[in-house]
Amino acid sequence: MTAPIECLVEVGAKRTFAAAVAWPGWCRSARDEADALEALVAYGERYAAALADHGPRFAPPGSVRELLVAGRAPGNATTEFGAPDAVFDSDGDPIPARGWTRLRSILESCWTAFDRAAADADGVELRKGPRGGGRELDAIVAHVAGAEASYLRRLTGVTVKVDESDAWASRLVERAAVLEGLDQAKAGMLPETGPRGGAMWTPRRFLRRAAWHVLDHAWEIEDRATG
Repeated sequence: MTAPIECLVEVGAKRTFAAAVAWPGWCRSARDEADALEALVAYGERYAAALADHGPRFAPPGSVRELLVAGRAPGNATTEFGAPDAVFDSDGDPIPARGWTRLRSILESCWTAFDRAAADADGVELRKGPRGGGRELDAIVAHVAGAEASYLRRLTGVTVKVDESDAWASRLVERAAVLEGLDQAKAGMLPETGPRGGAMWTPRRFLRRAAWHVLDHAWEIEDRATG
């Protein structure tokens, strides 16, 4: 029998996230744990498509019965706002030598999925929300690059500026800095505390958040471009 897929559940008052431990970016939310796990399964095929070109092979589960909740943590204000932000014990687990290559390939696959969605939507009017909300494409690209730069600062302490007037080019500079930061993390060269004494993010926490964010917006672009 295939081993169950271990998941982390972040429980907020009105929103709950479920994320796969070994598959950064495969993370969905709903009002409660049961629905969040169902949403995760529902996006399995879509996640597999995102990894199809460059990432490790991912076999989507057929049902929630193939998932195993390996950890739970309380959410916070960021959770309620719509982003996973809890810290789990497994975030501090060391990454084995082969694991670095695998996790890096997953993140790069998420970037590729985002770039493909953005390129396909270039020149396409994105559908607005029910109240007329929703960023335009260039603003989404700038937002994703800027957010990832902020995550990188929490991992390495390095600040990378994103030029919102040319976010398409800035995202490449930012991603190069991310890969350099991951190489430093692999070599054990990153600080454990920031300049003001706060704890830095672990590589697992960084990858979990960054991969989720870029894929979430890739799927947003796809949905709004075809909706």
